[in-house]
Amino acid sequence: MKRTISIWIGLLGLLALAALPVAFAQTPAQTTAPANVGPTGKIHGHVINPTGAAQSGGTMSLNNGTKEIATFDVDANGDYSGSAPPGNYTLIYRTPGMGKDKEADKFENIKIVVGQDTAADDDMSRKEYIDTLPEETRKQLADMKQHNAEALKANAVIKTLNADLKTAMADIHDADGARATAAQQLGPSASKTDIAAKETEIRNAKYTDVVTLMQKDTEARPTESVLWAYLGQGQLGLKKYDYAEVSFKKAIDLDAASKKPRPEIQGLANSGLGEIYARNGKVPEAAAAYDAAVKADPTKASFYYKNEAVIYSQVGNTDAQAAAADKAIAANPSDPLPYYLKGQALITKATVDPKTQRIVLPEGCGEAYQKYLQLDPNGPYSADVKGILDSAGQKVNSTYKATKK
Repeated sequence: MKRTISIWIGLLGLLALAALPVAFAQTPAQTTAPANVGPTGKIHGHVINPTGAAQSGGTMSLNNGTKEIATFDVDANGDYSGSAPPGNYTLIYRTPGMGKDKEADKFENIKIVVGQDTAADDDMSRKEYIDTLPEETRKQLADMKQHNAEALKANAVIKTLNADLKTAMADIHDADGARATAAQQLGPSASKTDIAAKETEIRNAKYTDVVTLMQKDTEARPTESVLWAYLGQGQLGLKKYDYAEVSFKKAIDLDAASKKPRPEIQGLANSGLGEIYARNGKVPEAAAAYDAAVKADPTKASFYYKNEAVIYSQVGNTDAQAAAADKAIAANPSDPLPYYLKGQALITKATVDPKTQRIVLPEGCGEAYQKYLQLDPNGPYSADVKGILDSAGQKVNSTYKATKK
């Protein structure tokens, strides 16, 4: 039964230099070629804005004291490069669109030598430059740097949390496939008892890892709803239902109170509550929780209702299983599994005709099995379904083909 849904924590935004009150002109400056076509030298460099980040855009110009000899575009990464005739220059940086009568920054005595590549960086986060800015700009810049420092620190934490979420999702996926893994590890000669024991061992190990990770992460960031949702998933896998219920409800409350509630978290947590209630015989509560999951995230209605039917199949509540299967069928009529689950639930009410000794299927059972075969004629349960229909004297109305053994 699939449980994982990919949900990530968003990174915090950093403030940009454009937030500062710097006057920009409307027309971008153009790159000019060197006026002299004779021997040249090269120049390159990197531009850093007052926040300490790479400055995107603008131009670097070389002025020989009389005129500008060459102008180079600064790219999106803050880099520039070009060539110019040899000589001593003033290097001038202008922000995007700034007129030639203005200068954002400049450096004297930049020497261009034939056959050499001169490195000339412009770091506008240096104290000497910051001191030239207006007081209000300096104050905004200080506030911005503090915000960015806090955001970078928070983002480092968030990246770790997202890595942990990725690990948790992989662990849950592995736990769902524990039976196949156990059978593969033990080999074809292993008994069902040994395989079941190994399956439990694998599942418990994986879910324990999930709980350990998510407990650490909810302590680090207790207001992040997705972490509580996955903590609940781990606790649910370990059958710690009381703890899981608390975690799922925490996830729902936190997400509902957030500025941008996310339907996938509401769906995941409510479906987790539904499973808890279903496994504890609380059918009305389970139905309400699954309905809440679908209401929050309608695009996954089939997913949630199908899982509900599977869980009731596992706990042996056939009436609830049939009802959940009907909801899954209504949500996605082309999915074969809910039809099988419905037939499986209804077959428990079958009787035997004393005269013919044939199975008498209850209303809706045969139709559900027929639809399953129609949609998945060679599916994993097709042979069993075909046998049941044969025992009931029903002709298979599908393109079913028996799998070769």
